[in-house]
This record gives sequence, structure tokens and C-alpha cells, in this order.
Amino acid sequence: MHTALMVILLVTSVILILSILLQSSKSDGLSGSIAGGAEQLFGKKKSNGYDAILSKITTIVSIIYIVVSLVIVAIFN
Repeated sequence: MHTALMVILLVTSVILILSILLQSSKSDGLSGSIAGGAEQLFGKKKSNGYDAILSKITTIVSIIYIVVSLVIVAIFN
């Protein structure tokens, strides 16, 4: 049981890292703060496609990661 939960935790952590790294940046960093927030207000909305899928995957995998971590702590401590 402990080994299976640890494997699930390992797989979810790798998927979580990859899904976060593959997402595009939401801001321009320091140059975006100097230029102003007009790009955020009137910019393109990326609610469809690749970024939306990665965002949903990140949310679901992070919830699974937290639940599995809490189960491991509750059972084995």
C-alpha cells in the first residue's frame, strides 16, 4: 500500500512539474509592469486550446497530489 501511494505521488509530481513548465507565461515580467497593464486588460484571451488544457491538468493533478500526500501522512503516521 505504501509503495503504491508513493508511486502515485511520484507520477503526479512529475506530471505537475511538466504541466507547469509547459504553460506559457501570463505576464511580461518587469517590462510588462513598466509598459502598463493595457495588454492584460485588452490582450488576447487564451481560454481555449493548449493553455486551457494545461491549466485544467495542473489543477486536477495538484488536487490529486495534495490528497495523496494527506493520505500518506494520515495512514503512516
